Amino acid sequence: MLMESLRKKKLFLFDIDGTLAVGDTLYEGSAKLLSYIESIGGKSYFITNNSTKSGADYVEKFRTAFGLQTTHDQFVTSGYLTLHFLKEHYNDKKIYVLGTASFVEELRRNGLTVTETAEDNIECAVVAYDSELTYEKLIQASKVLLASDIPFYGTNPDLRCPVDFGFIPDCGAICDMISATTGKHPLYLGKPNREVVDHCLRASGFTPQETLVVGDRLYTDIACGINAGVDTCVLFTGEAKPEDMADTEYPATYQFRNIEELFLNCTERE
Repeated sequence: MLMESLRKKKLFLFDIDGTLAVGDTLYEGSAKLLSYIESIGGKSYFITNNSTKSGADYVEKFRTAFGLQTTHDQFVTSGYLTLHFLKEHYNDKKIYVLGTASFVEELRRNGLTVTETAEDNIECAVVAYDSELTYEKLIQASKVLLASDIPFYGTNPDLRCPVDFGFIPDCGAICDMISATTGKHPLYLGKPNREVVDHCLRASGFTPQETLVVGDRLYTDIACGINAGVDTCVLFTGEAKPEDMADTEYPATYQFRNIEELFLNCTERE
């Protein structure tokens, strides 16, 4: 009965790093599953907590690195969610941001007033996953948060980002350093916030019953699906391991070794 329900899914919300690919390497089965979803009239979205790239950056990466054609609207990043949150709540205010040049430019391009140094009249601080992180950026973030009691936001709570040799520090780890220094703790805006799923449901027109969140991390990907009330699938190609499933507060509806196994179970017919 559970597998029958899986084969009725039409809206697939995929994490990227550790789920569909690692670095510039697409996992076996990813392209086949994306093609299958399109062939049944379904829709794929890519819901990543990686805020170092914009939607346009991801479209280019999927084309050049993976040979896949995608559109800008298919990518719902933690940076995208953060941008819309800031537009709603801090549109005419000064915002301190620690993040990549691409992320900062995306915020400015959308009309937000952004500074990367400690200045007067800053209304909130935002920390993103920053692959260009320097010690000077950590100093500036500490100065901003110690100067006044302003809101502190993080794009995502992920501690580790999968790479080809294992993992590197992600936004949650960067925020932990700043929290240990300042005593201030962030509110995270990306997964597991259910808004990412709600956005995809609104944009696609599919129902929660037709939706599946697919990821490799329990406390972000799977928790996000659970928070939104949709089915989830964990793949053991990234952070989560089979032994983690015995005692987790984020039990996935489905679990498979990799994306190829998910593809086979989606397409298998009685």
